[in-house]
Amino acid sequence: MSEQRHIPEPGETIQQSKPSWGPPLFALGALGAVVGIYANGFVFSAFIWSYVGIVILLFAFRTMVKTGVRGYYNLPRRQHAQTGTLPIEQFQLETKAPGAAPRP
Repeated sequence: MSEQRHIPEPGETIQQSKPSWGPPLFALGALGAVVGIYANGFVFSAFIWSYVGIVILLFAFRTMVKTGVRGYYNLPRRQHAQTGTLPIEQFQLETKAPGAAPRP
């Protein structure tokens, strides 16, 4: 095991998406749309709260779709795939003669 081996690096890259406020705003809008039904009489009527929640939900959905499309088109078009295979190890098995006693 003291020999030096060269294992090539994989050529494919992993692209992470950028942070976005879309999913938390989407959850807030969905929560506002549903909870707004039960907020009747709290400053505004229930439908106003639901409409505000739906507007936030649609804005957040539009933001998520826009950033997803933008992120997709910012990906590199071609990647030179290189395999990062590990070398094959050779094992030598000891053969025992039939009827031989086990080693201590």
